[in-house]
Amino acid sequence: MVEPLALKDHTWESRIFFERIVVGFGILVVLTLFLVARFFYLQIVQYDIYATLSDKNRIQVQPLPPIRGLIYDRNGELLAENSPSFNLALTPERVEDMDETLATLRRVLQLSDEEIQAFGKRLKRRQRPFESVPLRFKLTQEEIARFSVDRHAMPGVEVEARLVRHYPKGELMVHAVGSVRRINERDARRLDPVAYSGTDHIGKIGIERFYESDLLGSVGYQQVEIDARGRVMKILESDLPSPGKDLVLHVDSSLQQAASDALGDRRGTIVAIEPETGGILAMVSKPGYDPNLFVTGIDFATYASLRDSPDVPLFNRALQGQYEPGSTIKPIIGLAGLVTGMTTADYTVDDPGWFKLPNNDRLYRDWNWTVTGLGGHGQVNLEKAIYRSCNVYFYSLAVKMGIDRIDDYLALFGFGVNTALDLPEARSGLLPTRQWKEDSRGLPWYPGDTVNIGIGQGDMLVTPLQLATAVTVVANRGKWVAPRMLKSGSDLVERSNVTRMDSIELIPDHVWDLVIGAMEKVVHRGNQVYGENGTAWAYIGQDIPYRMAGKSGTAQVVGIAQGEEYNEEELNERQRKHAWFVAFAPVEKPEIALAVLVENGGGGSSVAAPVAREIIDHHLLKNTAAKGRVVALAGQ
Repeated sequence: MVEPLALKDHTWESRIFFERIVVGFGILVVLTLFLVARFFYLQIVQYDIYATLSDKNRIQVQPLPPIRGLIYDRNGELLAENSPSFNLALTPERVEDMDETLATLRRVLQLSDEEIQAFGKRLKRRQRPFESVPLRFKLTQEEIARFSVDRHAMPGVEVEARLVRHYPKGELMVHAVGSVRRINERDARRLDPVAYSGTDHIGKIGIERFYESDLLGSVGYQQVEIDARGRVMKILESDLPSPGKDLVLHVDSSLQQAASDALGDRRGTIVAIEPETGGILAMVSKPGYDPNLFVTGIDFATYASLRDSPDVPLFNRALQGQYEPGSTIKPIIGLAGLVTGMTTADYTVDDPGWFKLPNNDRLYRDWNWTVTGLGGHGQVNLEKAIYRSCNVYFYSLAVKMGIDRIDDYLALFGFGVNTALDLPEARSGLLPTRQWKEDSRGLPWYPGDTVNIGIGQGDMLVTPLQLATAVTVVANRGKWVAPRMLKSGSDLVERSNVTRMDSIELIPDHVWDLVIGAMEKVVHRGNQVYGENGTAWAYIGQDIPYRMAGKSGTAQVVGIAQGEEYNEEELNERQRKHAWFVAFAPVEKPEIALAVLVENGGGGSSVAAPVAREIIDHHLLKNTAAKGRVVALAGQ
């Protein structure tokens, strides 16, 4: 009998099936255990980390920029404030398509290529995610309305309300207060990213720059909950920012306006100082410009017009302008001559209208010779040399003293160094010495160099602030007060690293009396025969109700060759002499000292002195009580 053919081995198949079930179940158990372990790891072990990551998607920390401190003048008038401004800003993480969004905004708001490029630069400087980047500043109501129509189609684009710096006095105070500007790439690299979180501006010039750390304040933060579209739902926690300090300056806005009006449309500068404190009462540089143009970014065409203007309105003449002082330093040369014994009150020189060095044919001429053609001043002592501004006397005195003594005494009055405590743009001028000439030009010091220095010409350069400071020292009879803008609100002296000067104690009272008396006669000596009146008397001294001490000066812009005469009418206006006048008043107890420079103005007495008189009148006679006090002082 044939055995049946076995087609299946049920026992073997059952065993194989069972084994596969066991292996499959084992794999399933392992995978389940792995999944459980992973859940345990993520939800228990890593709970804090993933809870934080989850919160980051839901909760954001936003910086709260501080309110910048205000700046006031001495009478409480606002010089720098914070005004609301509406800016259009984009948060890149919330913008679905940046190119398309920018194209839409360009069409809606007529954005320029310059604005798009500036936005790109600001986007690269962004310091943290979800930080908004401004695209356009100071939106008008019409622009806000146009944007609002399409706002639903542009997620991540918002109109933000910000406080921005505003200067209510505009051009009047720009060179006295300075201004803030937008933070650029160079600023971003050096600034503390935490301190400047949410802040778009930084003080770039003047008081705004020097007191930046005080005015800035401290940044705050807030935690906010956002939805899936990045919109803020609620504020969870906040740490409010600390506002910056308010500053009060010595500047008097009304005097600043009076100085600006007195100068008119002419190029020039005025610095007025309070002798008792060194506080700067007025600092005008004309022409100026509106600092508000720079706060949120100036367009290229406007900036180019300011930058390329031949009148250089961006240039602060009071601090950065360096000019020959002319005859304004003659009183200081006279003080030095008396103290060193190189001259006396009674010593006289014969002034024929010119001066010659021994064994030299060159004529150093007197202004009386070149201007009037009437020759010199005759017999001249120091007093007359000052009130008549006799060049020949000071040529002779300078040669007798020598450049080394002259340098030593001029340095005591702050020439050649920067002494301004809180004016970062202030320059040092130039007090030339033998060593300076050898180092800079490879030449020795010649006697003719000394002759020129004797009347404030040649290589000597001063800033108007330096000259006003030196006149303040004369008004104080040697007491040194460093010029400063700040009256209260911050610690000034400790942070300033400029040259500190000592009071001048080596000059006796009778020397001060002689020189200051001669400066007084510059203004008040009149009704004499021609050639004996003070140089400024005819222009400002005939009806003055107080006693003023002053000194005029002119500074050449172009050289005049030997034998040639200065003819103002033949020169281009910008090649004419600068007009100087320095003064202080009242003489017995000075309340104001100043320096006036009118660029290419011509005569110091005829052009600059009336400006000075107008400013001092305003300061001393601006109300009835002040007028009575000054008249009383004038009678002492």
